Amino acid sequence: MRSILPLLAVGFLWFIGFLHMYWAFGGRWGSTAVLPVREGEHTPAFTPRKWGTLFVATLILFASFIIIVQGDYLQSFQANSLSKIGSIVCAIIFTIRAIGDFNYVGFFKKIKHSQFAKYDTWIYSPLCLFFGFVYILLVF
Repeated sequence: MRSILPLLAVGFLWFIGFLHMYWAFGGRWGSTAVLPVREGEHTPAFTPRKWGTLFVATLILFASFIIIVQGDYLQSFQANSLSKIGSIVCAIIFTIRAIGDFNYVGFFKKIKHSQFAKYDTWIYSPLCLFFGFVYILLVF
């Protein structure tokens, strides 16, 4: 299935993955708006470590590769049961991320006062929902 949506998703995932690499190696651009903060405070709810951030970047880039394979964009890698399972897993993960933990992230978060919360409501969670939709689209 060839569509613009999977390619758009791949572009976003590459941007997000390389942005995580940039942060892992000390970059600061955009970093103030990507971590949830505790209620009534301005300190992040957690402090990401370099290796954890690199691991997340790797997973995001791998997720983009699943779209490329499942969408039949490479002749050397054909869609198969493994890429289908990967698409289903990614759809579930991104949809759960969009729904959230009912506290810090997602559409149903309780803590809504921070800059992160605003971006999460208007950018991050809808983008995760979009990714989930693209993966489901590729499975069927």
